[in-house]
Amino acid sequence: MLRENIDDLLAFVAVAREGSFTRAAAQIGVSQSALSHAIKGLEERIGVRLLTRTTRKVVPTAVGERIMKRMAPHFVELEDELASVIESRDSPAGLFRITATDYAADTILWPKLKPLLKKYPDISVEIVTDYALTDIIGEKIDAGVRLGESVSDGMIAVRVGPDFRMVAIGAPSYFKKHGVPETPQELTRHRCVNLRLPTHGGLYAWEFEQRGREIRVRVEGQLIFNTINPCVQAAVDGFGIAYVPQSLTESHVKSGRLQIVLDEWSPPFPGYFLYYPHRRQSSPAFSLIVDALRHREP
Repeated sequence: MLRENIDDLLAFVAVAREGSFTRAAAQIGVSQSALSHAIKGLEERIGVRLLTRTTRKVVPTAVGERIMKRMAPHFVELEDELASVIESRDSPAGLFRITATDYAADTILWPKLKPLLKKYPDISVEIVTDYALTDIIGEKIDAGVRLGESVSDGMIAVRVGPDFRMVAIGAPSYFKKHGVPETPQELTRHRCVNLRLPTHGGLYAWEFEQRGREIRVRVEGQLIFNTINPCVQAAVDGFGIAYVPQSLTESHVKSGRLQIVLDEWSPPFPGYFLYYPHRRQSSPAFSLIVDALRHREP
């Protein structure tokens, strides 16, 4: 009875997570009818309904939610422990999912992971580019990379990048026509290139600081993007002022295509951190990834 219940509970967890019998069946490698039969048998044995079928998806009942909250984390821990045992048998191996913005993926993850992946061909990495503060536990992602101020409490955080600096930049031709802002507040009178971030519920408010005084400015302009690189190009093309990581502007500033303004209002701050839950088993392969990404001062 115990083994039968465990098998069917695993099936239930898969359906509840995926919100679909079809996707859950594909995930665990059984037919949809066999999966449906397993859930029905479990509901009959315990005498309560665990899933509700709507026109669009399958959702847990109140009892089903209770089981998910109490039991699903233990199944995840068991899976992690088994994965750790399997990895320790031979060379480090496994698939690891990491979420990051495209900028962090390009400038931190990929440069540091390239040599590691060449040395350990059995380690696989899936990089999920995302500007939202993804629930890495709920989405079954192993770790995330975010700026230190965005890392949730209760996570292990490992610094993976140098100090970070955002700067306001624009083309010299734009400033010749519209003038150079002397204070952050003056940006409200300029054409600016906006960035839409899902975690901010709308357009990103530009953040400045000088001698402990912090100012957030909401700007307006003709263009809005949801990733950072197009903001730089729009500024180069003279469409207004953009607020971007300084490292993306260096070649343009050197060539004269861009000019930094409000420089004294843009101090550096601690950069990117890799974060993951405390319960995450430190397998040999995952430890190698963390060590490869760890920031080391030159």
